[in-house]
Amino acid sequence: MATPTNLPATAVTGTVLTAAYVNDLRGAFRVLQVVYGSTNTQTTSASTTPVDSGLTATITPQFSSSKVLVCVEQNGLLKLTNDTYLTLNLFRGATNIANIGAQIGVTGSAATNGVGGSGIQVLDSPATTSATTYKTSFFSGNNNATVAVQHSGSVSTIILMEISA
Repeated sequence: MATPTNLPATAVTGTVLTAAYVNDLRGAFRVLQVVYGSTNTQTTSASTTPVDSGLTATITPQFSSSKVLVCVEQNGLLKLTNDTYLTLNLFRGATNIANIGAQIGVTGSAATNGVGGSGIQVLDSPATTSATTYKTSFFSGNNNATVAVQHSGSVSTIILMEISA
């Protein structure tokens, strides 16, 4: 597989395209595989401890040098009780790699606040060829105050794309 250092800085008119040059171009920054996951199962929490949202996907990179482009759209975000907010995070395994949204739905004392959705795109470097799971989690900003994801069957999606390095 080609790496960016194999590519010339410029091309010159009249240069013959060799097989090696064309193969370098074909291999660089190519999408090697795509994995899709979705859920519409409503999940709620009234805790400041993160809870899995049910949105998950697993990819097994072909090369340890590959990047994984993670695209998340978390929908049906809702604050069901007063004096709280919802926070979303993206995990690779047990490692929090991105904050999707902090303090979503802040309205002070308003009891219910439907937010809609929140998304993120992250270019991750898992540096492995082992099966790697990406998932989202969420929590309430206040114990005993309820927040939800996938409210009323809203569909949340995650797309994982392995990109060659």
